[in-house]
Amino acid sequence: MKATQFTLATLVALTALPSLAQTAAPAATPDYTLTGNLGIFSDYRFRGISQTNKKPAIQGGVDFAHSSGIYLGNWNSNVDSSQYNGANIEMDFYGGWKATFGDFGLDLGAIYYYYPGTGANDTTKIDNGEIYIGGSWGPLSAKYYYAVTDFFGADDSDGSWYINLAATHDFGNGFGVNAAVGYQGLKGGARAAEIGGSFPGPDNIVDYKLGGTYTIDGWAFGLAYIATNRDYAGYTRTGTNISDGTAVVSVTKSF
Repeated sequence: MKATQFTLATLVALTALPSLAQTAAPAATPDYTLTGNLGIFSDYRFRGISQTNKKPAIQGGVDFAHSSGIYLGNWNSNVDSSQYNGANIEMDFYGGWKATFGDFGLDLGAIYYYYPGTGANDTTKIDNGEIYIGGSWGPLSAKYYYAVTDFFGADDSDGSWYINLAATHDFGNGFGVNAAVGYQGLKGGARAAEIGGSFPGPDNIVDYKLGGTYTIDGWAFGLAYIATNRDYAGYTRTGTNISDGTAVVSVTKSF
């Protein structure tokens, strides 16, 4: 008889547990998130042009995002010091506002590219400030940048602009592909000479990218082919073509 009473009481208690769970308040959505990223790349290509004289780069950053859509971030990479007047690191600081409207996304913001150490000993100070607007629809995206300062220290080059069109596709099981094409409009002293050319050089650079990724446990392994329509030596002082086609291998981790 006692055993029967114990069993009934136990059944009543167990039956009540799901009800209690169902009435529990859902977990609150955080007002903000703080994330980081770190990666190793066989070459750092910015708009198709090597920033490390075709040598490897270690890159990383941190991002703050608020539920209102406001975000702030910092991203860093080593760069070739001879190309940047003694600076061996690039530090990017950016902020803006993002929002989604159904399947559409909108991104408004500004970014400042800072190279510590440039401008010393009467050398040209290299930096750049841009405002941007971006949009996305499913796997497609576009972003437009407009320079509000001299473009990376080149004289009379404010107003230079860049537009990038990109697409991605997720095959599932961690596999994906991506492609992009960009057009850089140049003004003033930013029209640097091509290899074997004369100054001022062309007023535009077109870059291309086609790549694939595999992601597992937060690790992303990438392989991409990147190229431009120019033969550009930049300021490497070696005559190296830092804008021709190359394969870039990468490993990144988000946390």
